[in-house]
Amino acid sequence: MAKNILNLDELDFTLDFAHGDEFEAKMARVSPIIGGAKLAYNVTEVPPGKRAFPLHNHHAIEEVFFILEGEGTLRFGEDEHPVRSGDFIACPTGGPEVAHQLVNTGAVELRYLAISTTPDTDVVQYPDSGKFGVVAGLAPGMRPDQARFAGWYDEHKKLGYWDGE
Repeated sequence: MAKNILNLDELDFTLDFAHGDEFEAKMARVSPIIGGAKLAYNVTEVPPGKRAFPLHNHHAIEEVFFILEGEGTLRFGEDEHPVRSGDFIACPTGGPEVAHQLVNTGAVELRYLAISTTPDTDVVQYPDSGKFGVVAGLAPGMRPDQARFAGWYDEHKKLGYWDGE
């Protein structure tokens, strides 16, 4: 049974993400611990000079971020905006015009609360790399590659509906 209350000092950062020199983050799940069902919430920590995830946009998941500590840069569509402790950031569903990424450009850890809707299925685009992903069976707190069905594809090599039939 979830306890419905969890303090920041009780967080357990059990998910580690790292890839190459640019990507590194730790994440603490919150929603499954306090009984969240329709929204996913976690706290993400990003070291200076790093980013947690590639620039991306969701077609089914809406996200909001609240900066708890630190400062950085929000890449949003083709724009960049400075962010700091106390900022709310809305990331609605849509195409590359709402693609988003937080980059820690500060000297201390960037820590933020992430809240998102939890549809079972999503299509995610990655404008920097020209790929998209399809995920199904996604549960709150899961990484996209842990979904029941997941695949990433090159946007420029799309197949037609009847190809291969």
